[in-house]
Amino acid sequence: MEEGVVVAWLKKVGDTVEPGEILAEIETDKALMELEAYDHGVLEQILATEGTRVAIGAPIGMIGDGTATTAPAPPPVPHQRAVLDQPPNAAALVQANASTSGNAPRASVSRPKASPLARKIAAERGIDITALTGTGPGGRITRQDVENAADTTSPENPGTTTSSAGSPATPSSTTTTCDHEQIPLTTVQQISATRLTESKQTAPHIYLTVTIDVTELLAFRTRLNDTLATTGTGKISLNDLLIKAVATTLRSHPAVNVSFAGDHLLRHHHINIGMAVATPTGLLVPVLHDADRKSITEIATESRDKAERARNRKLRTDEMSAGTFTISNLGMYGIRHFTAVINPPEAAILAVGAVTDQLRLAGDEVVARKTLQTTMSADHRAIDGAVAARFLHDLMTVLENPLRIVT
Repeated sequence: MEEGVVVAWLKKVGDTVEPGEILAEIETDKALMELEAYDHGVLEQILATEGTRVAIGAPIGMIGDGTATTAPAPPPVPHQRAVLDQPPNAAALVQANASTSGNAPRASVSRPKASPLARKIAAERGIDITALTGTGPGGRITRQDVENAADTTSPENPGTTTSSAGSPATPSSTTTTCDHEQIPLTTVQQISATRLTESKQTAPHIYLTVTIDVTELLAFRTRLNDTLATTGTGKISLNDLLIKAVATTLRSHPAVNVSFAGDHLLRHHHINIGMAVATPTGLLVPVLHDADRKSITEIATESRDKAERARNRKLRTDEMSAGTFTISNLGMYGIRHFTAVINPPEAAILAVGAVTDQLRLAGDEVVARKTLQTTMSADHRAIDGAVAARFLHDLMTVLENPLRIVT
């Protein structure tokens, strides 16, 4: 993380702010974060307007005692301190020292019903912003509202494009020719491209595939959901069971729960399972921390919540950090087999395909079974092939005997 974008200011110059109030929304490489005020004061100056890309640590606004609203603002001085939201820090709000906040100009900024960034994108995509319903504070129209509207915009509107992943393109610098359109990457896509390229270039991937009989696992899931239905609890998905099974298996295979760190390995004491989630702006990986210590119902509740908030860019940075092993499941799209790129600094990722019907021999009889293929990608610098194979074999055993998941 090197920079972020100021998406919207929720306070205007001259407003009094209290600790805990949301001052602005900052788009990071992973999420849309809320920048909070940590002290009482008056927002005397906005240094970074909406839509501005800002380096980490750069000041984006000035808070003082309210007296510095008529004269030009002095440059930041060493005894000013930065007030930051959640790490990694996308931008800083500088809290002016009372002795130096006596001469900052009061900008004539009013709180719009739609942010300038939202208006800009709407104009570029030919969307009537007055026809939109805002989901932001006080009914304010946000960029996400405009992008959601763009998904249903008719092809007649120039410059409106939807990517193959279902996310609206950002046409602020779109170049159109007779045979193609140049669509800039979102922040998430840019970061993903960099990190995954580095992963493939620096981590020697090895791939191991097994076909798992999940007939009993699916029956186990049905029994669990029938029981939960009587209590009004949400359903458990196959992916929830996979998360729990992987976490359980990692407990007995600590050599897989590692990261490569140059001249040494980091063996993690916590088992934190990441789950790859496709979002309109790119791939995000929410993390279920200490998944081995959680019940299946806890995992199901948390995974549903985090997947939904990931799609809405509402996850905190810490909810996407410290993963030690990732699961990528494309089975819902009918994909039977694929290999996934390791999510650094983790050393392994499990690619899960679709459940299919397969005929197998049971003694002298041919029986129909439910199977799925899983492929483990491992960083060969950190995990030997035999170590990965033993882990995958034991994971298969757990999934084919699902009671082991809860024992």
